[in-house]
Amino acid sequence: MKLIDPHIHMTSRTTDDFAAMATAGIVAVVEPAFWVGQPRTHVGTFEDYFASLVGWERFRASQFGIRHFCTLALNPKEANDPTLVDGVLALLPRWLEKESVVAVGEVGFDDQTPAEHDVFARQLELARAHALPVLVHTPHRDKKRGTERSIALVREARFPEERVLIDHNNEETLPLVLASGCWAAHSIYPETKMDEDRMVALVRRYGAERIVINSAADWGISDPLKVAKTAACMAASGIDAATIETVVWRNPLAFFAQSGRLDVADLEADLEIDQRELFEGNSVLRAGRKPFVHR
Repeated sequence: MKLIDPHIHMTSRTTDDFAAMATAGIVAVVEPAFWVGQPRTHVGTFEDYFASLVGWERFRASQFGIRHFCTLALNPKEANDPTLVDGVLALLPRWLEKESVVAVGEVGFDDQTPAEHDVFARQLELARAHALPVLVHTPHRDKKRGTERSIALVREARFPEERVLIDHNNEETLPLVLASGCWAAHSIYPETKMDEDRMVALVRRYGAERIVINSAADWGISDPLKVAKTAACMAASGIDAATIETVVWRNPLAFFAQSGRLDVADLEADLEIDQRELFEGNSVLRAGRKPFVHR
């Protein structure tokens, strides 16, 4: 079974992770723009970051047979910095036209401030203008209220709910999202957020419609193989293969295909690998390692 991880921050991961993911059956990833761990102080750092997501990270993934897509936005945490907001939002239209950008995101709430609400609303309008779906981050604190506010803002903006993927759900928020027209994503973590067994229980209770899973792996304690591990856990629990495939493959592809930049048929075919290739003169290989070529 082919797998996609529709929310993973590969800029924080090593090439060993790419190799392990490919072995586990992951053939595509979506990498959302996010907070990199410390505050950014210049608008230009966002431009370089966006460039890396559509350039170097896409190349790096391809060297291991993985197709790389991304979503771009000003993240909720840094939406509270007034020295960044207008400059970053002015940058985004250029980058949202890149062929590998399949949504605007992560947008949403962190501390649920008025500034976050304003930036969320402005980025919904950017998504509308560029005919892109939206990836919504729900807060770590007061998640239910943050989820309710996110759905309310989407409706207030009259943004199509079927083009919204609300992420980091749990048992409390999933019914809220499914009752709307939005899609519901779940981040499977080693110790927090959602784990494999809890996800199995949710799929058993609610089925597979509009449900997505991801690893959201980043620079913190996380696991880039959680999609594969959750698929295996669902299979071991007796969930049928068609339901599993819907959750780990068909649903995320159907959602991001709304961008018009993700060809599902293309992803069914193997990606050619040529580790002799360079990006800006750089290779993923070190110490004279022999390049792998697969055509």
